[in-house]
Amino acid sequence: MKDVRIALLDMNNNQTNQGFKNIKEISETFKKQSEENITITSFDIRFKNEIPNIEDFDIFISSGGPGNPHREGFEWEQKFADFLDAVYEHNKQNEAKKYLFLICHSFQLASIHWDLGNICKRKSYSFGVQPIHKTEEGEVEFLFKNLPDPFYAVDSRAYQFIEPNLERFEELGMKMVAIEKFRPNINLERAIMAIRFSDEIFGTQFHPEANPDGMIENLKDEKNKEAMIENYGMEKYLETVDRINDEDKIVLTQSQILPRFLSDAKKNILKANKATA
Repeated sequence: MKDVRIALLDMNNNQTNQGFKNIKEISETFKKQSEENITITSFDIRFKNEIPNIEDFDIFISSGGPGNPHREGFEWEQKFADFLDAVYEHNKQNEAKKYLFLICHSFQLASIHWDLGNICKRKSYSFGVQPIHKTEEGEVEFLFKNLPDPFYAVDSRAYQFIEPNLERFEELGMKMVAIEKFRPNINLERAIMAIRFSDEIFGTQFHPEANPDGMIENLKDEKNKEAMIENYGMEKYLETVDRINDEDKIVLTQSQILPRFLSDAKKNILKANKATA
């Protein structure tokens, strides 16, 4: 039996990050729980200009990261754009598919690359545990199957995706599956929080990998703490810290989205391997 090969794409540009640590932990747990031989390889995209050859892997998880998602002239930017196209085109032309999950910064890069809407800077940095609402298409999204509406996830971003290009979504067959909470007192458009880019490619603006320990670690950073208090107030900040371990919030989201993505990808990869054996 062929191995199932996972590539983890680190987008943190040599900055210490809880998210990538959590992605590794989820992948290692998946490996331990699998009967098959699972290999996991990490690539440092922005700092070392590393990029996986898509022929060498079956599943890719690309992390969040700091900074501007628009082109700034770095070598890795074109490499990552070519990587996105390679996965997308491979899946159009081959029975054996490649599976890709894009988180936060990676989600923004892909949304810009496929010209899906306006990815712009927020008025202020957002950090906290947010309610995420399913769209109509999100109601039937299998990665959200065991999550309530709204479900809760860690939000950590200076940028946002608003004003979707609906013609482009239709042209490419992509679907918006989650949006930001409705804020009747704030006259701003609700941001897109998750996209089904294709049957094999999925992305979230929020952090499905986040766990309570990582969140508490992140709140030790004054920037995050201040952003949360500024956006939600001291009362909400204290309530979030108090409820960080609630089983129905980020603990539930972490246990569902990425593990379901990995399990489904593995099942389809093994099925395709059998068919071509």
